[in-house]
Amino acid sequence: CILGTHHEKGAQTFWSVVNRLPLSGNAVLCWKFCHVFHKLLRDGHSNVLKDSVRYKNELSDMSRMWGHLSEGYGQLCSIYLKLLRTKMEFHTKNPRFPGNLQMSDRQLDEAGENDVNNFFQLTVEMFDYLECELNLFQTVFSSLDMSRSVSVTAAGQCRLAPLIQVILDCSHLYDYTVKLLFKLHSCLPADTLQGHRDRFLEQFRKLKDLFYRSSNLQYFKRLIQIPQLPENPPNFLRASALSEHISPVVVIPAEASSPDSEPITELVEMDTASQSLFDNKFDDIFGSSFSCDPFNFNSQNGMSKDDKDRLIEQLYGEIAALKEELENFKAESARGAVQLRGRASELEAELAEQQHLKQQAQDESEFLRTELEELKKQREDTEKAQRSLTEIERRAQANEQRYSKLKEKYSELVQNHADLLRKNAEVTKQITVARQAQGDVEREKKELEDSFQRVSEQAQRKSQEQAEVLETLKRELAASRQELQAVQGTLESSTQAGAEQNTRIASLEQERDRLSRAAEQHRDKTAALQAELQQLQDTLSHEQESSRTELEVLQTQLRDKESAERALQQRLAEEQLSLLQGTAREAERMVQDALARMEDPAHVSCTGSADCLLSRTLAASECAERLRDAHSKYLSDGAAVGSLLPCLALFAHLVSDTLLQGSATSHVAPVEPADRLLELCKQCGSEAVSYLSALQDPGTVASADCSLVTTCLGQISTIGEELRPRGLDVKQEELGDLVDKEMAATAAAIETASARIEEMLSKARAGDTGVKLEVNERILGSCTGLMQAIHVLVLASKDLQREIVESGRGAASPKEFYAKNSRWTEGLISASKAVGWGATVMVDAADLVVQGKGTFEELMVCSREIAASTAQLVAASKVKADKDSANLCKLQQASRGVNQATASVVASTKAGKSQVEEKDSMDFSSMTLTQIKRQEMDSQVRVLELENQLQKERQKLGELRKKHYELAGVAEGWEEDGEW
Repeated sequence: CILGTHHEKGAQTFWSVVNRLPLSGNAVLCWKFCHVFHKLLRDGHSNVLKDSVRYKNELSDMSRMWGHLSEGYGQLCSIYLKLLRTKMEFHTKNPRFPGNLQMSDRQLDEAGENDVNNFFQLTVEMFDYLECELNLFQTVFSSLDMSRSVSVTAAGQCRLAPLIQVILDCSHLYDYTVKLLFKLHSCLPADTLQGHRDRFLEQFRKLKDLFYRSSNLQYFKRLIQIPQLPENPPNFLRASALSEHISPVVVIPAEASSPDSEPITELVEMDTASQSLFDNKFDDIFGSSFSCDPFNFNSQNGMSKDDKDRLIEQLYGEIAALKEELENFKAESARGAVQLRGRASELEAELAEQQHLKQQAQDESEFLRTELEELKKQREDTEKAQRSLTEIERRAQANEQRYSKLKEKYSELVQNHADLLRKNAEVTKQITVARQAQGDVEREKKELEDSFQRVSEQAQRKSQEQAEVLETLKRELAASRQELQAVQGTLESSTQAGAEQNTRIASLEQERDRLSRAAEQHRDKTAALQAELQQLQDTLSHEQESSRTELEVLQTQLRDKESAERALQQRLAEEQLSLLQGTAREAERMVQDALARMEDPAHVSCTGSADCLLSRTLAASECAERLRDAHSKYLSDGAAVGSLLPCLALFAHLVSDTLLQGSATSHVAPVEPADRLLELCKQCGSEAVSYLSALQDPGTVASADCSLVTTCLGQISTIGEELRPRGLDVKQEELGDLVDKEMAATAAAIETASARIEEMLSKARAGDTGVKLEVNERILGSCTGLMQAIHVLVLASKDLQREIVESGRGAASPKEFYAKNSRWTEGLISASKAVGWGATVMVDAADLVVQGKGTFEELMVCSREIAASTAQLVAASKVKADKDSANLCKLQQASRGVNQATASVVASTKAGKSQVEEKDSMDFSSMTLTQIKRQEMDSQVRVLELENQLQKERQKLGELRKKHYELAGVAEGWEEDGEW
């Protein structure tokens, strides 16, 4: 099954077969299905989970159905199905976890996405998952009789086999739970995680006990090596305890003997035994010598060679037939064994099912027996009530008879009493008659008195007797009345109790009838609902099937469209990238061509102005900004390549133009700014090439940045600003102030240079001795004299300029005069700047020479440059001066003094150089003729190289002076007609 899921990349075939199995009617079959499905979820293809999610509700219904059985495999199947449902839900919510739960620590961190809320929820889900695993573990152990060796029986192994998968899951879940709890305790307070710790402690104790009990079973010892958990749970409140945690590792041996392989081993042993028996019989028939050498027929019966060959072929054929028969016998035996095992498994399943049905019947009979006993008890109670009612009725009848008798006796007593009363009335009447006749009959008076006396006594005695009898009757009557009342009360209570019992019996009978009718109605409704449910299920299954078919068709179409769209998008992206690469490649070639043209000797004759350079630099900077914005848009939206390509082409054109213009401008600029400008142009070209190369690589197109190019352009613009003529930036109204400022700045620079020379001279006298001190004193002394001569020249130039302004301005102010003669004013400014700059440079060169870091040649060049600058200042000052002016004579004399001081600096420098340099004397005594000839040739080569280099430097110097004069003419306006 596992190989099949990997072959078809899913579990459709598996579920199509499972749907035809009677899982709801056979608990053992359902248990084995759960085991196989658990293995597929762990070791099958990753799409097994996707194909099985649709059957999740059916597994839940089956779990509830098997949960109604309290014995056998019912509860086991119910809990196992719940575990499988929980496993599917866990992997659906957390798709990063594979089915076998094997993950590294980095993958575990990625599953939580470094979010403490995700880790919190993931820990809760792992607790639920582990809880289901432990429930199945405990249920399986509780269903086994651990007092016997259940792990060696087929029934026990059938229940224990799925626990191997449970042990594998539990080991990983325990490990991940420990690591997640340590991570949560590092981010959240301990009180918040108290519930997590309590739940983990409970599961830790259960898992430790179950692992210990499992490791003692013989069944697991030869199939799996179960790890043992530590004695105490981890202390999550101590972060260092994580290093003490050891992940439990479950080891499965490479070759674990399976119970299914034992019959095959026995069959092989039987085949071996049968083969040995066949060999023994062969030896008994043909003899040991024949068995030792079965093909030596030379000494037997004198047979010819052809007969021997035929016999050999016949024996080979028989052996082959016997081998084939033996193989067939082995195959038939194996198939028979497999069939017998299958039949035995089916019989065991049928037996388990029959036992299950028998158990169900016993449960139903026990339930019916209990109901019958309850009905019997109710019947006995009813009979007792009926008997007590009959006894009460009988006693009531006896009381009624006794009451009748007493009533008759009472009537008789009343009648006797009435008779006596009548007799008494008669006697009284007679006495009255006698008293009335007393007067008439005196003789009879005494007789009558005596008779009356006797009658009275007799009547009195009778009255007393009657009164006693009447009193006795009254007492008996009162007692009879009391007894009658008691009997009447008893009768009434008995009648009432009987009525209540009858009412209760009637109500019970009505309740029974009503319950019977309700049960019948409930059964009818249940049957109707089941029929309706079956109909709805059929309809739903048809609709689901049709919906599934339509969904598959739509999903197929959607996948086709998505694949086509992805292909088009990929093709579009490739075309856009190729277009960008082509444009960037052409742009890179353009910039490289500009860099190559900068190195071309033919380009040396090209010149340019600083203003043109600034305009090109500004345009290139603006284009770089637009290119940066277009690049950002392209990174966010690949379709915006249309706005990037024009900017890229324009960027390459402007950068190339800027590089060429910068190179041309450097040809007419001073040496130091020209070198810096040329270096920046090369650096800008290199950065532009790097940027364009990055755009051509798909891996670096996102990180490409043209900010370095923009920075280089800004530095080029700064140098261009420095190279612009100062006069062009100054208004004509400010020229007068600028002349004064520049002259003052030149005087200040000269004074500063003098002070520095004095300071250097003091340091040289304090730190140097001997020849070095002498040379330094001579050089610094001549420099001091030069600074003094320049200072005199500057003062004379100021006086002459003041005289020129006073004589030529008329009624106008000095500023107006300078503004009117702007060309002359700009010449003065330029000359004064050159003088100040030359003094500063010469002091720096002298400082380096004194420190031993500079060269004497540099000092001589600086002194000559100062002489040239002062000559320019003199020429600029005497343009408008009067020929007979005393200040002009003073200026010319000061100029001669500067020239003399310059010659003195050059002379002292040359003398110091000749005095300091050591003249190497060559020792020819130990040299051979060949060595001398070799050195002679080297010297000639060196002389030629130096002469060639000197020629090139002189040509370069001539070109530089030419460009300098041209730039100076452009800056000063020499090409225009002026007052010069």
